[in-house]
Amino acid sequence: MTRVPLAIPNIGAREAELMNEAISSGFVSSVGRFVSEFETRFAEYVGAKYAVACASGTAALHIAMRLADIQPGDMVAVSDFTFMASSNAASYQFAELLLVDSDAESWCMDVDLLRKELERRKAAGEKLPKAIEIVHILGQPADVAAVVELAREYGIIVIEDAAEALGATWTSGPLAGRHVGTVGDMGAFSFNGNKIMTTGGGGMFTTDDEELARRAKHLSTQARMPDRGYLHDEIGFNYRLTNIAAALGVAQLERLDDFVAAKRAVAKRYNDAFAGTAIQTPPTLPGQESTYWLYSIQVPAERGPGARDELQDFLAEVDIESRSLWRPLHMQPPLKNEPLLGGAVGEDLFARGLSLPCSTELTEADQKRVIDRVHEWLQLNGG
Repeated sequence: MTRVPLAIPNIGAREAELMNEAISSGFVSSVGRFVSEFETRFAEYVGAKYAVACASGTAALHIAMRLADIQPGDMVAVSDFTFMASSNAASYQFAELLLVDSDAESWCMDVDLLRKELERRKAAGEKLPKAIEIVHILGQPADVAAVVELAREYGIIVIEDAAEALGATWTSGPLAGRHVGTVGDMGAFSFNGNKIMTTGGGGMFTTDDEELARRAKHLSTQARMPDRGYLHDEIGFNYRLTNIAAALGVAQLERLDDFVAAKRAVAKRYNDAFAGTAIQTPPTLPGQESTYWLYSIQVPAERGPGARDELQDFLAEVDIESRSLWRPLHMQPPLKNEPLLGGAVGEDLFARGLSLPCSTELTEADQKRVIDRVHEWLQLNGG
């Protein structure tokens, strides 16, 4: 049997064509036509006024933190159940973190928990967050409308971590027709190799504010001023995307709708296959269109501790790759002393969560292998 990988990039002839064009042009680093073209096309796709291509999604988040003027000792509220990069961007600015648990329905930030804490802090005269970083988990739109409303009440900046959710939208409600990453003050996307589209690495900063976009581009290019000599007016970063990577991004963006459709088709087949079983499938909420970046299930709680690892090993025996979900931030050693709101939902998602193969080119035959193996494991463990 051939190996069934978790999630691999889908790269074809068009990508090779544009990357070869970038190489032939001689402009291979951060100067070249593909960088600006990628930014323009990306902004148009997601409905943002401005986009700035960055070396990584983490770089885009870090720039957002700089532009939010996060200083040492300032507080940033961030989703607790997320990849470590989400909090790292705030930690680079020496911020204090306020870790906010997920709600069980969306797996994204529990806005009610945050609202109650802000009310408590205000009444007690305690420090309030300067920014809220809300993460769209695994391609699932978070409740950004509620976060923005709350943030406006308290004068807090909203940063959307849309690293995992490119292509996800709202279809009804106050954000109908909007894409994730374009509702808050700033957004950040990732194009890592396993994301829904890739530039090999790379990310994108988005905003509707012209000055923020100008500053983001300035910071990402070492804060270099237009001058005959090397003049830098502040501490900047080498965070710009290369022209070669941007060429790959332009080609991938042309195919993004197909990638999203493929992800949703994979998710539907899994959802149908696991319906009526003890497997808990990922969130499917009305008015929201997830991209199911990594199709992730929760193993039955009644199977007890270690069941997730047992299923993962069971799949590995027949060369099927899977991956556990993240350890919540409050369980990470560097963040163990940060204040936490809740925590039980994120801990449960970590303990029982497993991502299954969901590449955009996953064949129905290979997906059936995965489904059959999960069903076999269920039967061996009590149905």
